[in-house]
Amino acid sequence: MSALDRSETSARGLRDLAIVGLGELLWDLLPGGRQLGGAPANFAVMASRLGAHGIIASRIGEDELGRAALAILGSMPVDTRYLQPDTEQPTGSVSVELVGGQPSYTIHEPVAWDFLELTPAWRELAGRADAVCFGGLAQRSARSRETIHAFLAETRPECVRVFDVNFRKPFVTEEAVRASLQRATILKLNDGEMPDLLAFAGLAESPEGENDADPVRVDWLARSAQRLLEAWPMRLVAITLGAHGSLLVTREHVARHPGISVTVADTVGAGDAFTAALTTYYLRVPGLDAASLAVLNEAGNRWGSWVASQAGAMPHLPDEVRARISAEIEAVQTGS
Repeated sequence: MSALDRSETSARGLRDLAIVGLGELLWDLLPGGRQLGGAPANFAVMASRLGAHGIIASRIGEDELGRAALAILGSMPVDTRYLQPDTEQPTGSVSVELVGGQPSYTIHEPVAWDFLELTPAWRELAGRADAVCFGGLAQRSARSRETIHAFLAETRPECVRVFDVNFRKPFVTEEAVRASLQRATILKLNDGEMPDLLAFAGLAESPEGENDADPVRVDWLARSAQRLLEAWPMRLVAITLGAHGSLLVTREHVARHPGISVTVADTVGAGDAFTAALTTYYLRVPGLDAASLAVLNEAGNRWGSWVASQAGAMPHLPDEVRARISAEIEAVQTGS
């Protein structure tokens, strides 16, 4: 998307912007109960809460978990009309057990979102989408991988395609990663995912530095992002650094944000909130100069840290919290 295209997009009302989370919708079955999630679904819900027309494009079973998901999403501003029903496969779920105090995950398969279909309704949605976020997990089945890339191929050239790698081993392949990098406008990943991504992209390199607070590691991440930008046609690489903020890299600029200090309830969905805020403001802020990257960094960190301070991936968002955080981001945008 050119600066001119983005300027025209930002002039439209935010509610007119169709922002799609494409891929898995699932339940995390935790020892203490269950929580609705899935990175694309979390992304779409947050985009809606930030004022855009957030849309979930996924597939759920006609079962108790599917009905429960629709009941919860019905209380949120997100658009669920593009959730495909499946009469044969169950709604996606992940069993989470504590082994020696550490979580152990079983991502069940096959489930409904392994059988995504490019229906006429989805073709129409792809053709008018302003942004689409997709990841690696939903590409674990050949059928859904084919559907996701066919959907992306139906989008307009100016559509912002966000590849949030979201590696979940062993559900990742070199074929899926390379095809996704080829289609991406924005690449989003976390610090720990960079070594594997470089390997899948044919740019394998040993990481440098001790951790994501180490300047040596941050410099290595920036250089690695620029290597990816040289090899693939994306415009922006966004790297989250946990409690230490984020790093945004373009071919011309590197922008670091130190993060927002909060008391963490849990980190589930925080990265997805970061991605949704980054994408929403990307559509609103023309250009990718240093000032624009500062706004994108602030937006991603403000909303990602807020979700981390709450329980669950889709916490209730009071109007006063939305107004306060929006004003804090606006202060960076206006320089006040």
